[in-house]
Amino acid sequence: MTLVQLGRRGAPPAPAALDPAATAATAATAATAATTDGRTVTIPVTGMHCAGCSATVQRALAATPGVRDAVVNLMTANATITYDSAIASPPALIEVIRGSGYGAELPAAGANAMAEQDALDRAQDAEYAVLRTRTAAALGVAAVAMALAMLAMHVAWSRWLQFALATVAVAWPGRRFYTGAARAVAHRGANMDVLIALGTGAAYLYSLAALAVPGWFMKAGLTPDLYFDAVAVIIALVLLGHTLEARAKRTTSGALRALVSLQERTARLRRGDADVEVAVEQVVRGDLVIVRPGERLPVDGTVSDGEGAVDESMLTGEAMPVVKRAGDRVVGGTVNGAGAFRYRATTLGADSVLARLVAMMRAAQGTRAPIQALADRVSAVFVPVVIAIAVVTLVSWGTLGGPQGWSNGLLSAVAVLIIACPCAMGLAVPTAVMVATGRGAQLGVLIKGGEALQRAATVDRVVFDKTGTLTEGKPAVARVIVAPESPVGRDEVVALAAAVESRSEHPLGAAIVAHARAGGIAIPEVMAFAAEPGGGARGRVRAREVRVGNARFAAAPGGGGGAPASAPVPAALADALAQAGDRAETPVVVSVDAAVVAVIAIADQVKAGARGAVEALDRLGVESVLVTGDIEATAQAVARQAGITRVVAGARPERKIAELAALRGAGHGVAMVGDGINDAPALAAADIGIAMGTGTDVAIEAGDVTLMRGDPRGVARTIALSRATMRVMRQNLGWAFGYNVLMIPLAAGVFVPLTGWRLSPMLASAAMALSSVSVVANSLRLRRAVRA
Repeated sequence: MTLVQLGRRGAPPAPAALDPAATAATAATAATAATTDGRTVTIPVTGMHCAGCSATVQRALAATPGVRDAVVNLMTANATITYDSAIASPPALIEVIRGSGYGAELPAAGANAMAEQDALDRAQDAEYAVLRTRTAAALGVAAVAMALAMLAMHVAWSRWLQFALATVAVAWPGRRFYTGAARAVAHRGANMDVLIALGTGAAYLYSLAALAVPGWFMKAGLTPDLYFDAVAVIIALVLLGHTLEARAKRTTSGALRALVSLQERTARLRRGDADVEVAVEQVVRGDLVIVRPGERLPVDGTVSDGEGAVDESMLTGEAMPVVKRAGDRVVGGTVNGAGAFRYRATTLGADSVLARLVAMMRAAQGTRAPIQALADRVSAVFVPVVIAIAVVTLVSWGTLGGPQGWSNGLLSAVAVLIIACPCAMGLAVPTAVMVATGRGAQLGVLIKGGEALQRAATVDRVVFDKTGTLTEGKPAVARVIVAPESPVGRDEVVALAAAVESRSEHPLGAAIVAHARAGGIAIPEVMAFAAEPGGGARGRVRAREVRVGNARFAAAPGGGGGAPASAPVPAALADALAQAGDRAETPVVVSVDAAVVAVIAIADQVKAGARGAVEALDRLGVESVLVTGDIEATAQAVARQAGITRVVAGARPERKIAELAALRGAGHGVAMVGDGINDAPALAAADIGIAMGTGTDVAIEAGDVTLMRGDPRGVARTIALSRATMRVMRQNLGWAFGYNVLMIPLAAGVFVPLTGWRLSPMLASAAMALSSVSVVANSLRLRRAVRA
């Protein structure tokens, strides 16, 4: 898997983590990955049904020699283990998991995150189908058993038929609880299956004894009551709860399922003189892939010929199609709209952008948020404590409850065993993390796990870099100012300047050429081209002498830039030159036949969403700071356009880190927003590092959060989503703990002397079924959190 190291601030990530090619060996979630602390492996675990199950596996792994850390996630059914490779190994770790009573195996060699997620989705679907079948059968059996208990309770044959129905419920729909409990006990563990098996088993055996030897009960002063209907109803309602929970779990992974579904199964290739359709696994680097209108791209690559409008919303969240021409990169999973083109396959399998996204999301959803620690500690001892409470309840009622004390004690003890729910505690945090990371992906925000979410929620200061973060990161024409007395118009000025600059290699010249092409302006041929370093370029275009460069060069007579300026600069253009510094622009002066006619202002333009991002952060109570290596005038100009008041200019990398340290030292939660490569040390030094991605060049491995659209407004979305997630986590944990703290005493009959309230085992099973479903349903509200 791709190892996500969170919370280790102060050191830049390893260079390999920023190299897409370096992710080839790490994209598969079951592949081992080297770390500074050893090696990490993620192993799928089967057979886990509750928090007690995951706690048992985690406890067994943690006690294994050579294991430094183990995280078992109930939602993703994975165990992520960091171990010393000199002492432990993946096969040995698998045996430890199997020895704790659960299934585990490494995927086939070469399997990547896409294949593993697809297999997990199919396994979840199969489990859901089985649960639905068994739940339907259990509900039918329970309905008949209840009807018999109420309508024919005194008929002899009815009692035996209830026994038969309860036996069917135990032997088929409820068998999973008993086999799970037996497995857990055999491996010295305890989980929810143990509670269900003890509760229903005690009621079943008591009822069987009362049916077989009622006289013994009467001699002992006990009523030979039957609870076969309760056994059937409890099994049915618990299974119903598991079914609803399984359905909700499938929904929580909807974003990940949607990503996996984007992978095309086949590709159309040009091989030799023929077009052939092959399985996508058979595509090799360099193959020529053919894409027609409306088709989904099967692999990543570079456009060879043709043109298409590609919908990259699966990657960036941006619905506007992007025109792709020769030389442009394209990503597998995106959809071609209008047009047709061919492209060369480049990155395949685990290296592809889609596979890396799936791997990263799986890794994120498998991480543990710090807030989960308390729930883990409670879950580890929960089942033994509940069993102890049930025994105390039975004995207390039996010795102090009068003639019906033992009967009431049995009912209360069964209710305690049934109503206790460790699942709600185990699901409280992982479900919220899973839904939040999925929602983030829909918003174009890749959040790398629960710890990143928790830290992002504390941010109250955001430090922005300038280039590529608040600005586009490349020079572009901002304005074209033409002198009123110019003999040539605006488009002609751009055409003449672009003609000269088409022969230049200067980035400012390239910006002028790109501006002309984007505006559909034809670029004429240039003759007698010459460039002067530090001055500009000149040439003859359409029989005119055109000079493009700084004011001194452009205004000079036919000689070089060292000649005295002879052409006057019109007042309108002089004003534009004077304003350039304040507007963070670089002025390029154009003269035609020794007359200065225009100024082309070029700037690294502020992104359209920059001001909106700062305003959104203000509404969240978060202060924005610009820290950049640029000069003061440029930094202040960009800050004014973005709406930022606090600026630190001329900051070298070490100064950026010092500014971050000062903010953190003052007690602020600090996020650093940069390009993910040049700002790597600063990203690592902040509480949360947010890297800017741009479409197909998204830096998936950089930072704790990656903004896949390259839109700074994603920073506010990240913080808002993180805060909403933390609220849901706290609500879930509050519900999970509060439910057990209130309902267990109620089931034990603590309130009977005061209020007469007593909870039957059947009502207890209904309450337990709803408890974990409520937690998952609350987490699902995050699917609508934060507007795009």
